[in-house]
Amino acid sequence: MLEIKSLSVAYYMRPALRDITLAVHPGEIMVVAGPNGAGKSTLIRAVSGVLPSQSGEIFIDGNDLNQLSITQRARYMAVVPQARDIPAAFSVYQTVLLGRTPYLGWMGQASPKDHACVMEALRKANALELADRRVGELSGGEQQRVLLARALAQETPVLLLDEPTTHLDLKNQSRLLNLIQDLVSKQNLAVLMVLHDLNLAGLYGDRIALLIDGLLEAVGTPEEVLTEDKLASVYNIPVHVIPHPDYGSPLILPDGRGGI
Repeated sequence: MLEIKSLSVAYYMRPALRDITLAVHPGEIMVVAGPNGAGKSTLIRAVSGVLPSQSGEIFIDGNDLNQLSITQRARYMAVVPQARDIPAAFSVYQTVLLGRTPYLGWMGQASPKDHACVMEALRKANALELADRRVGELSGGEQQRVLLARALAQETPVLLLDEPTTHLDLKNQSRLLNLIQDLVSKQNLAVLMVLHDLNLAGLYGDRIALLIDGLLEAVGTPEEVLTEDKLASVYNIPVHVIPHPDYGSPLILPDGRGGI
């Protein structure tokens, strides 16, 4: 279980997140949504430890992340970042093997289990055919699949994803989000995931945290959060929300009269 308690973050004394309290349970996908600049990526970076917090606490299974070593933290949570951070000269296999770093022995040698985990992660991320290629040769969508494979190889109970569908076409968006949903169900993962697309958020999120200007506007099921009134207020545009004809999840349609 991931618990975020009264978390506040600032950039150069300017508040970016203010008093955020959330809990993500095992077997749950919590989607973070909101307009540009709302603090979504900042939340992921703060929870992962990349950004220091001004105040607040973060716990995984009751363990205070501030009291854990970097290696211990890496065994609890894996991150699929938004920005590209992969050395271009590395092969895809070498890159995904980096996900096994928290488990390597003192000599840093990968075991047969580590190599098996890498191959399984590549398979799950639909990236096996990329294993021998250099990262610098890949498209943005292919790199995104490699970042996901690296996170899966880490074998953590918590997964943080910042816009994981960026650069992916419709087929690979669906494949990736279905994979995450399947992993959550089968491995009881706790997932905190940023998505811009509100229709994908409504379809794949068990609960949604709606941010605006660093504040938590609403938390609840897609039906509770993705309402016409809340979305019109947060995004400052009129919208229509109807049940999806096949899945029943909220389907958000911009009102053309609002200038969209």
